[in-house]
Amino acid sequence: MQISHESPLCLLEESRKYNDYDYALVHLFDSNGKYYNFFEESLKLGRRVILDNSIFELGTAFDAEEFSQWIHTLNPTDYIVPDVLEDCDGTIAQFESWIENHGDLPGNKIGVVHGKTYEEMVKCYQYMERNADKIAFNFVDKVYDDFCMQGDIGLDFGRMTGRMDLIQKMVEDGIINTNIKHHILGCVLPQAGKFYKQFDWIESVDTSNPIIHGILNIKYQEQKGLFTKNKIKMVDIFDKKVDREQWNDIQYNIEQFRKIWSINEH
Repeated sequence: MQISHESPLCLLEESRKYNDYDYALVHLFDSNGKYYNFFEESLKLGRRVILDNSIFELGTAFDAEEFSQWIHTLNPTDYIVPDVLEDCDGTIAQFESWIENHGDLPGNKIGVVHGKTYEEMVKCYQYMERNADKIAFNFVDKVYDDFCMQGDIGLDFGRMTGRMDLIQKMVEDGIINTNIKHHILGCVLPQAGKFYKQFDWIESVDTSNPIIHGILNIKYQEQKGLFTKNKIKMVDIFDKKVDREQWNDIQYNIEQFRKIWSINEH
C-alpha cells in the first residue's frame, strides 16, 4: 500500500523522501506557485500525483470547470472527481456531469463513496464500480458514527471503527470488487492501519495525521497510535515553519505510522 502525508510548504521537498507518491490540494494552486511547481516537478520525476478537489478543506468540492482546467494544465496521474459530502445521489450526479463534460481528460478518475445510510453507501459504491477507475472511502461522513458496532467509545474511535465496520460489512456482503483498486481518504487515528493492511485491493492512503501531530509535539504511542485526533487541518498550518523538535516528532510519527501499517521505511 502506498502512503502520502500532506505536508506544510517548508517540508515539500523533504516529503518526497517519506512519501510514496504526492497528494495535491487544488485550491492552493492559485495562491502558491511554489506549491503547484512542486507537483509539476514530481510528475517530471516519474512520481504519482493524486489531485484532490479540496472538499475536506472547503466544505464543498472545488469548482468543476476550474478543476478541469487544472487537470488539463498539470496532467496528474489520478484525480478525485468532485463529490458531495454525505450525499449519495448528489455525488453520483456530480460524477455523471463530470463524465459528460470532462470525461476525456487524462488521468485516472477516482470516485468517492458517500451516503447517509449503509444502503446509500452501497448504491454509491456500485455506481463507482461501474464508472470510476478507482474507488475511495472518505472519513468524514456521519454514517460511520451510526454504523460503529462497538458502542459508545468516543467520536474519534467511533468514526475510525465505523468506517472499518462498514467496509467489513461490504466485504462480507460481497459488495467490494477486489479487481478494482481502492483508496483510503484520510485517517482519523493511525491504528486503523491494522485493519486495512489485510486487503490487497486497497492500493493507497493519504493522511496528514503524523505531520500535524508532530508539529503539535504530540507523539504516537509505539504500535498504538493516538487516543484522540487534533482537529487542525494541514491548510491551517500550511505556511508554518518547523523547528528541530517538531521535525524529530514528525519523523517519529511517520516511522510509527509505517510500522502500524506494516510498510517498510524508506
